[in-house]
Amino acid sequence: MPRPSPVVIRFSLVVCCLLAGLTRGQSAAPDDVSAAISKASAFLIEQGQQPDGGFSPQVGPAVTALALTALVESGTPTSHPAIEKGLGYLLSFRQPDGGICRPGSPVANYETSIALMAFAACNTGGRHADIIAAARQYITGIQWDDDEGKTAADPAYGGAGYGSHKRPDLSNTAFLIEALKSAGAGSEDPAIQRALIFVSRTQNLEGPHNTLPFAAKNPDGGFYYTPANGGESQAGETPAGGLRSYGSMTYAGLKSMIYAGVAKDDPRVAAATDWLRRHYTFAENPGMGDAGRYYYLQTAAKALAALGRETFTDADGKEHRWQDELATALVACQQPDGSWVNDNPRWLEGDANLVTSYALLALSRCR
Repeated sequence: MPRPSPVVIRFSLVVCCLLAGLTRGQSAAPDDVSAAISKASAFLIEQGQQPDGGFSPQVGPAVTALALTALVESGTPTSHPAIEKGLGYLLSFRQPDGGICRPGSPVANYETSIALMAFAACNTGGRHADIIAAARQYITGIQWDDDEGKTAADPAYGGAGYGSHKRPDLSNTAFLIEALKSAGAGSEDPAIQRALIFVSRTQNLEGPHNTLPFAAKNPDGGFYYTPANGGESQAGETPAGGLRSYGSMTYAGLKSMIYAGVAKDDPRVAAATDWLRRHYTFAENPGMGDAGRYYYLQTAAKALAALGRETFTDADGKEHRWQDELATALVACQQPDGSWVNDNPRWLEGDANLVTSYALLALSRCR
């Protein structure tokens, strides 16, 4: 089936964003959610997967790993031929050092962390235990710590970047923590605790866990991209020179802190939650508009699930059944062929395989 034209996609995205805003407090029926998952799974398996088992192979193994994880977490059996074929494709990228990435990949941590999550999701009977153990050792080995000449005082300490020579950022560090958790690591794991040091420093919150100068310039409790190499936010800077917080990173920071064992009444978690209360929406990525919207939605779903609450109260005191509202927003945006795509292609969200995987990961936490 041919893909819709850019004009059609742009129009449908405008409509779905309007619907998402108008239907806050309303719910997609369970049958609608199940149908959306079935259509999305069929799209990935029948249209997205290539004969060699890969999804969007032009960008390496990462989209394949995301698609496999999304399919399995939303109900596709690990014994399904598409899953087996996809895992075989990922294994073609396995390196002698345990990495699951392209040789010399500039995004080795990203690729291996997501591949690790895929093998963990498919680890029926422990059949992928050796692959998981080696990948886990690889990503912790390239974490920014003493082995890279970084002490705990360095803003880069504990973080993960795209590869061993790329400055660390919160997105990659969040994937590192989630991958380790999926592999069975507990919150006390040394690599997760090192990562928590970095995560705490990406928050606009002054305190004993963050003595960097950025928070004082924008003390709103949200999270930004990285404090390393002079600091950077994809949402830009405030007039005072602070690093702007934005939605996807704030949910990534919140999720990472909970996975790392930070208590829900800890000031860091409380400040992040307060920021998200003030910016509660599924119609956009707060602070970034439509850029990275679907990455935002899957990160929001994971973070809100980690909070363990059926409702989320916004800054006006209104309670939201977030699973229902997130599902409603996603169902409204699904394309007729079962896929999702973002008209804003930043961060590869013009790729239907990637975006559909994000949507499935989010929907899997809305049931």
